[in-house]
Amino acid sequence: MNTPASFQVLGICGSLRQKSYNMAALKTAGELMPAGLKLRITSIAELPIYNFDIQEKGFPAPVTKLREEILAADALLFASPEYNWSLSAALKNAIDWMSRYQPSPFQNKPAAVFSATGGPVGGARVQYDLRRILSGLGAQWLVRPEVFIGMAAAKFGPDGKLTDETTRKFLTDQMIAYEDWIKRMKRAFA
Repeated sequence: MNTPASFQVLGICGSLRQKSYNMAALKTAGELMPAGLKLRITSIAELPIYNFDIQEKGFPAPVTKLREEILAADALLFASPEYNWSLSAALKNAIDWMSRYQPSPFQNKPAAVFSATGGPVGGARVQYDLRRILSGLGAQWLVRPEVFIGMAAAKFGPDGKLTDETTRKFLTDQMIAYEDWIKRMKRAFA
């Protein structure tokens, strides 16, 4: 049985932008997590573009590091922008690198996603694409509650802090459900 603060959650942001709303939301999610979860955020910025010629020479150090971080984590939390109705190139590239490992580091990992976008839809399309792609690699998705942070510029202050109380409530509810989901998936795949 797990004790409080025993689940290590690896946060992955699909945006590389320095003042990313998704990164700000990811940090906020970490603050709103129940005591049984601890968030550590990694970066995908240093990964080279996937190329089999590079892989044949050996996985680059940043790729190996990301794989090790995923394997060490109890669960994964994605914050993903929506670029042209789908994933950012950076996030898709990270997934493409990870998919080259057998077994997949995503296999049976409890996962959750939320998205922040400048438009009104809040990233619904990217979430469905991300879920579809990573389901194929074995991730176990928390389906509800869904969190779509639309019109993000109006919900974050100039310091990057999430100021919208309704959105904070949505994220809090998702993190509470996520803790339960992680527990259930850990039992199921023990």
